[in-house]
Amino acid sequence: MARISEPLILGRVIGDVIDSFTPSLKMCVAYKNKQVCKGLELYPSSVTTKPRVEIQGADMRSFFTLVMTDPDVPGPSDPYLREHLHWVVTDIPGTTDATFGREIVSYEIPKPNIGIHRFVFVLFKQKRRQSVNPPSSRDHFTTRSFAAENDLGLPVAAVYFNAQRETAARKR
Repeated sequence: MARISEPLILGRVIGDVIDSFTPSLKMCVAYKNKQVCKGLELYPSSVTTKPRVEIQGADMRSFFTLVMTDPDVPGPSDPYLREHLHWVVTDIPGTTDATFGREIVSYEIPKPNIGIHRFVFVLFKQKRRQSVNPPSSRDHFTTRSFAAENDLGLPVAAVYFNAQRETAARKR
C-alpha cells in the first residue's frame, strides 16, 4: 500500500496536513458517482452534499474518526488561515460508512475563493468508542493537533481532491 501515499506526498498533503504514515486500510470517498482520488479536480457545485465514505478492510469492532479539511485558506499562495475544518464524523464502525458514525462537526460545502484548494479526508482509528471531543473552532484547525488531543495517532487512510472557484460559464 506504500504507493497509495505517493499522491499525498506530491500534493503536499503529507507535510502540510499530516505526517508521513503507511496506509493500512482503504477509504473510498465519492460524491454521487465521482470517486475522490489522487487530487482529482471537482467543481464546488458537485460537492454540495456530503460524500459517501466507505471503510474497507477494517474489523467491525474498530471505530474510526473522519476529518475533512482545507489547508489552503484563504488561498494556496498564502494559506495563513490554514486549516479550515469542513467535517468531522466519529465512532464510524469498521466495514461500514460515515453515515453510521456520529457527526460532531456538520458538513460545510467547499467554497474556494482564490486559486486551487485541496480538500483532504483523513481517517484515524480510535482507541475506543466515544473518545473524540469536538474542536473549538472550524478556523485555524490543525489536523495534527486534533489527532494528538484525542489520542488518535497517525492516520490509517487519506485522500484529497482539488477545487477552485467556478465562474458562471463553468456552472452551466
